[in-house]
Order: sequence, then structure tokens, then C-alpha cells
Amino acid sequence: MLFVLQTSRGRSSTVSLQIGCPENSAVSRAVSVGLHFGSVRLCSGFSSLKGSGFGAAERLWPLGGARGFGMGDGTLEFFRSAGALTGKDACAVSWAHAVNSRRELARALTDHSHMLEADVILRGRDPKEPVMAHPPDTDSDITLSEWLHGVREHRKGIKLDFKSLEAVAPSLVLLEPVLSEKKFPVWINADILTGPGGRATPLKAESFLSATADLPPHAVLSLGWTTGWTAGAENPGYSWDMVQEMEQICRDLPHAVTFPVRAALLAQSLPQLCWLLQRSDRFSLTVWTSTEDQFSLQDLRSYRSRLDVGKIYFDLLDSVRAELRGTSAESE
Repeated sequence: MLFVLQTSRGRSSTVSLQIGCPENSAVSRAVSVGLHFGSVRLCSGFSSLKGSGFGAAERLWPLGGARGFGMGDGTLEFFRSAGALTGKDACAVSWAHAVNSRRELARALTDHSHMLEADVILRGRDPKEPVMAHPPDTDSDITLSEWLHGVREHRKGIKLDFKSLEAVAPSLVLLEPVLSEKKFPVWINADILTGPGGRATPLKAESFLSATADLPPHAVLSLGWTTGWTAGAENPGYSWDMVQEMEQICRDLPHAVTFPVRAALLAQSLPQLCWLLQRSDRFSLTVWTSTEDQFSLQDLRSYRSRLDVGKIYFDLLDSVRAELRGTSAESE
């Protein structure tokens, strides 16, 4: 059986595991901790894997399976298998934004959206626990635990956006049962580098990736840049230094990675982002916009003509996605 071996440093490799294997096999001794049936975390605690180059094996995740997405971004395939999408165009994926309250969650669970985007912070008062809110808000009428319970039985993907490191660890504990069930796509988002016009302080890349290193391979990391945009000004795009630094950070990660990029900055960034996307089959782009931003549909079409349309998500209004795809907004 094939497994993905994951160490505390986030390195991974695919290994073949034989339960009760002989001493001279790849695994030097049989499983010493029980199988956790119904969980993604099947085995851990091996003393060594000969020839693996890893030394002690700290985490083994199964690769693929009837209910799983396998290694990499299985988001599109999930929605196709569920009958929610046809074709292989990531632009067809629709989004519900800022699902940070009970009311917004109830609405999003009954609309046509495929992915629910929400923000997670640590509550600003006791009890300190993860809640759904975007700064400067410090509290919410719904906790992350309640939010996850609400989405669990629906065929919707989720994207959780973290603005602080302190909320990450307790949130991932709450996410463990969801990730083990592998019922729907889970994206974990944070800005980890300073990007064009970025004034906000990004999360420390090393700390965020360390905190998320134990996520199973079917989880998707959404890793971006802090950005800014000013109307009437010459706004710089994503520079070569920015994309090369991001590629260096992400090249050895065991997860699929999507890079959230700002639509208003794409006209100045085509060579750089095409280069980045072509560095790995695990990489994709997610185009987003802010309320006041201005951008050209032709700039977005340039990316669709140059790159695999299955590798570019558009977290935009339904009407904009429909124009990009040449369909009616009603069909979205």
C-alpha cells in the first residue's frame, strides 16, 4: 500500500508499507502504534525507514483512496465527482465571500457557491478560541467549531483565511476530524510575503509553514503576498524577486499550493506568474479582487490563453467569471 511519509520538517516521500513486514524490508519493524480506523492518520512512530533518507518517520498519510483526493489539488475533481461541475475549467468554481456569521453561513450553504471563504481569528476576550471574523473585528456570533459543524454535511469546499499566527494551531486541532474524513476540499490561506504595494505585515513564512507542516497531503495551502492598489497611480506588479522567493519557499512542500493574486496587478505580472505556475504541477493561481479595484477582462484572458484553465481559479463575481468563460451569469 502506498503512503506519503511526512516528517516534522514537512518533507515528504512516497513509500510502500507492508504491515508486519520482515526485518530486511523497507520498514525496519512492524507498526508499533495501533491503526486509527476512520482517520487519515493511519500509522506513525516507526523507528526508521531504511534507505528513505528521512530517519525517523513521524507521520504517514495514505495516498489516494476511494474517498480521498490523493496528493495535490483535488478541488476540481471533487466537484466533478459530486456532479456540481462538468469540464476542467477552474473558472467554473464559484465562491461565497466573508462567510463570518451564522446568517452568512446559512445563506452560503443553500446557494450555488462551491467554495466558502471565511476568516479566522482568536477571540479578543475570554474564552480565547477561534471565531469567524475579519480584523478589525475581534469577535463573532459563530465559533470555528460551530462553523465547521455547520459545513460538515454539505458538499462545499472551504477556504480559511488566517491573519494571525496565534489562531492557526488551535484551529488546526478543530480541523483534524474534518481533514480525516476527507469529505470536501480544505484550503488554508495566509499572506506570507510582502507583495506589490503591500503595507500590512505578512505572517512569518517559516512559522506558518511549521504550524501547517502536519496537514495531510490532500489539504491545499493558499500562500500569498500582502498587496496594495491605488486608483490613478502606476501600481507595480509581482516582481521576479517576489515570485522567485515564493517558489523557493514552496518547491519542497508536500501539499498543493495555490497563489492568491490580485486581479488589478495581473497586467504587469504575466511573465512572472506564468513562470511561477510552470515550476510545479502542484501550483495554481487564485485571482481575487478588492471592492474598489479596477482591472481589464482582457488581462485575465491573457492568463487563460497562456496557461492551463484548470490551474487558474477566479474568486470573482459570477458575472465576471461568466464573461471570462463566455457563458451567461445564470449558468454560473
